[in-house]
Amino acid sequence: MKYDAEDSFFARLLDDDHAIAETPASWTHPRTRRIALIGCFRPRRCGIATYTADVHDHLRREHPEIGIDVYAMRADPEQPDDADVVAAIDADDPESYAAAAAAINRSGADAVWLQHEFGIFGGRAGAMVLELVERLAAPLVVTLHTVLAAPDADQRRVMDALVARGSRLMVMSEHGRQTLIDVYGAPPGKVALIEHGTPVRPFAARSPLRERLGIGDRPILSTFGLLGPGKGLETAIRALPAIAARHPDILYRIVGATHPNLIAAEGEAYRESLEHLAATLGVGDHIAWDNRFLDAEDLLDQIELCDIYLAPYPNLAQVTSGTLSYAVALGRAVVSTPFIHARELLANDVGVLVAQGDSRAIADAVLALLASPEERHALQMRAYERGRRTAWPQIVRQSAALLDQVIAAPPRLLSTPRTAPSLSGVWSMCDDVGILQHGRGPVADRDHGYCIDDNARALMLADSVRFDTVQAYEERAFRFASFIQHGWNPKLRAFRNFMGYDRRWLEDRGSADSNGRAIWALGHCAAHSPSNDLARWAREWFDRAAQSAASVESPRAVAFAMLGADELLARFPSDALAGEILGCGAAFLEQLQSRWGTEGWNWFEPTLTYDNARLCEALLRAGRTLGVAAWQQAGLTTLAWLCDRQTAAAGHFRPVGSDGFGRLYQALPFDQQPLEAWASIEACGAALAISRDTRWRRHADAAWRWFFGANDRGEALASIETGRCCDGLTPRGVNTNAGAESTLAFHLAYHAMDALVWPGGARKDAGFAHADMQT
Repeated sequence: MKYDAEDSFFARLLDDDHAIAETPASWTHPRTRRIALIGCFRPRRCGIATYTADVHDHLRREHPEIGIDVYAMRADPEQPDDADVVAAIDADDPESYAAAAAAINRSGADAVWLQHEFGIFGGRAGAMVLELVERLAAPLVVTLHTVLAAPDADQRRVMDALVARGSRLMVMSEHGRQTLIDVYGAPPGKVALIEHGTPVRPFAARSPLRERLGIGDRPILSTFGLLGPGKGLETAIRALPAIAARHPDILYRIVGATHPNLIAAEGEAYRESLEHLAATLGVGDHIAWDNRFLDAEDLLDQIELCDIYLAPYPNLAQVTSGTLSYAVALGRAVVSTPFIHARELLANDVGVLVAQGDSRAIADAVLALLASPEERHALQMRAYERGRRTAWPQIVRQSAALLDQVIAAPPRLLSTPRTAPSLSGVWSMCDDVGILQHGRGPVADRDHGYCIDDNARALMLADSVRFDTVQAYEERAFRFASFIQHGWNPKLRAFRNFMGYDRRWLEDRGSADSNGRAIWALGHCAAHSPSNDLARWAREWFDRAAQSAASVESPRAVAFAMLGADELLARFPSDALAGEILGCGAAFLEQLQSRWGTEGWNWFEPTLTYDNARLCEALLRAGRTLGVAAWQQAGLTTLAWLCDRQTAAAGHFRPVGSDGFGRLYQALPFDQQPLEAWASIEACGAALAISRDTRWRRHADAAWRWFFGANDRGEALASIETGRCCDGLTPRGVNTNAGAESTLAFHLAYHAMDALVWPGGARKDAGFAHADMQT
């Protein structure tokens, strides 16, 4: 999806006389940024740990203005932590991932940079990493150290989730980039190619380590890294007899400890098998084993020692090799199998490629290079020159620029926008039936027809807007009222919800929540309609529809019916049915809060879903109207708990995301919906009216600003100019579809701010008063 800052509403907001914003001509970020860096880390011994540590160290050196919090993946809970580690994540403990995500969210990190390799995370194909990323609020950058062109089902599920969740995906090869696009459907603009970083050292034609080790002028071949079958060392050892026949002083240095996973499974059996192979071939004396894990400087010294670096890897799908990158950067002559990274890095005669598993080809390539010192030196110079492009200062500068691309830069609004949104965005979704429920971009989508939920909200909006005449009001309101009326199924004494574009109802009974919304809209219309006729109609239909409210057990349906009853009671205080709905509903919610509320979970259910604040609002309004202080207090305490959970560390509004709807005792940050902002504003408005505590105005203001970019991605969802609102905020930015629910929520949120929150009201436009009406 594309939603650039220059195309967003924020750019247009600058032209709005009623909403003054302060921003430079281009999006800029504060000098100080903070990132959470996740991956294996020292003292762990593996390639990802080395890479993550290098990223950390060089980023701190080149960009001291960036704060870095390291969250280290840990295979062994007893593994000691490095001083730079903020917290460890135990690979096989799901709670450890959740705790790390919570810590990152609390820290106010501007971005999260995750190093991904299937094997470093717990679960099938490392699926536990999803326990972390789905909880992160900050933009996510994922460096994919492996990109499989033919993943199995488990690997595919993990990769699809990371592609969907990441704001940017970083790969180290063009093949990896193209695979992400072609196989996984990653948007090309979200995929960045940044090569594996390499050290900066002057070219050394002859290493001083030769004298120290007593090697002298012997020709040296080398392979480096953790030992395992994936190195292809058998192929290189089988090439030695032919090489030694021409160069009896040849020495092949195999440097690196056996991989810890292999040690755990079989000890040193693999290394011993290689030693046995060398002895059988009669080349045991030509191999020097350096069985240790090397720190960075020692590793570089060892690579610099060799004349020719061998990379006989059998896995041609390998997309990155740190030691290969280092060998090229240090100007070593390289003979390698054509795995993906080698094909790209060694292109244009930077190295020599030989067939997979072909010992004879390795021997021929080595012999040719040893026979021609001039050609070998020229190859080394080409390699050294190629390595300048991957020097760590270059790589971290590219990485820092990539992080800056995803770090949200919320607009600094000097005043809250108070101009009424244009109604054109609403009316463009309507036809002679009612309001269509979905949009494709800004255009109404007829394929999905209509629903009573949105027509109920549209009727409420019509009763909130100041029309020039009653006739203008009735032209709009009667259409939505007619839809609600037509939705009634007299046999079931309930409303239907979904209608196709062909005007056929798609069900006999809608959900309890959709029925509750219809009842709410009827009560609202009876209280606020400027048309005596329509207000009378709404009260009659409220009485008819609300008869079944007593049997409803959905907390939200109960709350919606209570809100409608409270609206109706404001105009008709003697309405017995409305009073019963309000009182019984409040007792029901109080009972739920008593059952599920605990010190750490002060709520009505063991889950958070949509329209959460409506439960608090219903209790608040019932307590105020019926004079029950305990209900008011329960509404205030639960709303305070919810607002605390919906406030980010930086202070902006972060509504409970739809990804986490229904999860026990937890909330996820995405996708964020406009409906939650509207609900929070109205609930906070009710709390403000009862308590006069200005913190509720601050919470409501934060929810209103969320529409204009004061959110986790710094992107505006709504436009006062067009009156449209996008459908939500996703991990990768705004969902640019503008459906009825979102657009109506935006408009109704404005009217709630105007009526309940802003001191003195913001509306300046003239309008007629509601007609008097007999009870």
